[in-house]
Amino acid sequence: MQVKKASESFTIMNELVLPNDTNIFGNLMGGRLMYWMDIAAAIAAGKHCNAPCMTASVDNLSFKTPIKIGNTVHIEAKITRAFNTSMEIHLKVWGEDHLHQYSYESNEAYYTFVALDPNSNPRQVPRVEPETEEEKRLFEGALRRRQLRLVLAGKMKPGEASELKAYFTEN
Repeated sequence: MQVKKASESFTIMNELVLPNDTNIFGNLMGGRLMYWMDIAAAIAAGKHCNAPCMTASVDNLSFKTPIKIGNTVHIEAKITRAFNTSMEIHLKVWGEDHLHQYSYESNEAYYTFVALDPNSNPRQVPRVEPETEEEKRLFEGALRRRQLRLVLAGKMKPGEASELKAYFTEN
């Protein structure tokens, strides 16, 4: 199977926060942001495997700072690791206030996508080759995050999650 660099999937997406995107406090609604993040993650997943992909899970979505009406949402997405048919995508989100000329960290999350063949069945995806220190750190942590997702979904028994268990136990 082919190997691709994590950087090949790197995707940047920008959106302007308009009145219809906000709640009564003038902040971007979380659901709208998740929608935009899902699109950015889908683009990154598609770049990696050159196939249609669908969202399998979203986890560790943390809301740090609200993004205000009139600000720009800046989303960066990149593959962290590929498994057999699934890929983990890490997303970072910033708000950009052009009036006051500053950017601020807003959100971060991990999305999992599955690649599909022409019959909409899962298909194998290329492996990921991390290059930078951050890519290597995210790559190493992806196996633990995957095992946690599988345990929480009831698809893996906690005792089988060897990487996850090793993270919490001393040698």
